[in-house]
Amino acid sequence: MLRIENLSKSYGTQTLFDSVNVNINRGERVGLVGRNGHGKTTLLRLLSKEETPDSGRIVAPKGYRIGYLPQQLNFTHSTVLEEVCLGLPEEGPDQTWRAEKMLAGLGFSRDDMERAPGVFSGGYQVRINLARLLVSDPDLLLLDEPTNYLDIVAIRWLERFFRSWKGELLLVTHDRSFMDSVTTHTMGIHRRRIRKVAADTGTYYEQIALEEEVHEKSRINIEKKRKQTEDFIRKFRAKARLVGLVQSRLKTLEKQKVPERLEAIKSLDFSFPNAPSDAKVLLECKRISYQWSSELQELFRDLDLAIGRGDRIAVVGPNGKGKSTFLRVLAGELGACGGSISLHPATRTGFYGQTNVERLHPERTVAEELAAVDPERSIQRARSTAGNMMFEGDAALKKISVLSGGEKSRVLLGKLLLKPHNLLLLDEPTNHLDMDSCESLLHALDAFEGAVVIVTHNETFLHNLARRMVVFDRGGSSVFEGTYRNFLEEVGWEGEEGEELTDTETRRRGDEEKRPKGESRKEARKERALLLQERSGELGPLKNRSEALEKEVHGLEIVVKKVNQELVDASTSGDGALIGVLSKKLSQKREELENSYEELFEITERIEELDARWKKRLET
Repeated sequence: MLRIENLSKSYGTQTLFDSVNVNINRGERVGLVGRNGHGKTTLLRLLSKEETPDSGRIVAPKGYRIGYLPQQLNFTHSTVLEEVCLGLPEEGPDQTWRAEKMLAGLGFSRDDMERAPGVFSGGYQVRINLARLLVSDPDLLLLDEPTNYLDIVAIRWLERFFRSWKGELLLVTHDRSFMDSVTTHTMGIHRRRIRKVAADTGTYYEQIALEEEVHEKSRINIEKKRKQTEDFIRKFRAKARLVGLVQSRLKTLEKQKVPERLEAIKSLDFSFPNAPSDAKVLLECKRISYQWSSELQELFRDLDLAIGRGDRIAVVGPNGKGKSTFLRVLAGELGACGGSISLHPATRTGFYGQTNVERLHPERTVAEELAAVDPERSIQRARSTAGNMMFEGDAALKKISVLSGGEKSRVLLGKLLLKPHNLLLLDEPTNHLDMDSCESLLHALDAFEGAVVIVTHNETFLHNLARRMVVFDRGGSSVFEGTYRNFLEEVGWEGEEGEELTDTETRRRGDEEKRPKGESRKEARKERALLLQERSGELGPLKNRSEALEKEVHGLEIVVKKVNQELVDASTSGDGALIGVLSKKLSQKREELENSYEELFEITERIEELDARWKKRLET
């Protein structure tokens, strides 16, 4: 368990936290959310003691080990495997197999493990750092965007790994689907305060929105009553017979505190303009192929794809298989080595590429760079778009050369907003965006009238956006007609059909092969049936209770929302007696909800623990 007590941290005039208190309890896997620049990374650095707070303290038990995924890369050994083995605990027998298993899950082949860390790309070097941290078995894992540079197969493996993690976890990621599938709690940094809830990100954001709505309505109601009191005092101050009443009202005004108006929090505002077109097919590929050189393997071959108006196509697969190259071929930046690509005359293509930041003019300001793509060359429109991309005021006059990688990515996205398109080609547009900005981008893409082809590993986008898919997997490329859920159910990812056999499993299969097949299978079926019956008897009551609790939690959430609304209405009408009753009822229902959350969490953990034990028993 770790406690944060009265923690404050500022940089110059910007206050990130102000006297915050929060605990991370045993076994909790916590998702940390908040807008870019609000202090998520700073909090992780404070917890890892890479920075010190202005005031307050962080309290952990003696011997409590905190593991932090560093951003800097520093390798000292000659092979990847040796580098990752540095993270293994020194005591106990040789556990090199753990490092090998971790690296395999993150996409390293056996040959890769014997290569030098320095020969790998930046993305794979980040994976090496991640593997070294994960094998060290800290009590608390601090992870800042661990899915950056990971492909979808590695992300899904990491998701399964974190769900079985027995220690504590504090996770920052822009991938909402990944966070919700891994965490037990959500902790948010909002208006210099920190709040933790035993729920997913959706519930957290609903609570924040509801409380701010109540706050604002209460503020307006109090200001209205205060104005009425001031009018009364001004009107009757001179009347001697009402002097007592006026004095009473004056004292009431002095004691009355008006809640502060909540400052507006700026977020990215996307709206992609559509270039009208009657074309049914905007772009068509026929048997296209590509390879970088004759010595290298083809990235894709004989690929056919027709992109229609309104299509939502996701390009997915492991890294290094040709997804970004395919998008560059569609955009006309690279010529196909075979086949043909035809564009309808009315097609207007907008391309967001991972390497396009290098093409931004370093000496231009943000506003000048945006104005350069505006058909009207309007600085005013460019400044407005810069504001939508969170470059407000003088920030729009910053030179491109001084911007961070994330800020340059926002400039690239802003350029797509100034010119109408009917075909958007987007290569990992969510990198460097926070969760709120990703949500805004998703809504904007969903509302866009043209076609979207997107390379992404973000499963939130895949589930909500993709209606067709170009899949790079199993050594080839193909078009899948269906949603991402259809793909997972009907095809799935290579390597997820079954895990690598353990030594125990290998021996068991060898023993079975020595026996007559009919006898072996008959005995195995009988033994498995008995085990499944025993498993059902142990897990059944827990699952029944879990289902009942889920219904109970759902019902209580509805009640809490309803009572909250009634409290808002009572505050608006000024019904003091009803406010008291409803406040008491709300407190009681929230306590009941919290207790139900806790019991549900404990039962879920127990089910997962027993299920893992039974799975291992059934395998052996």
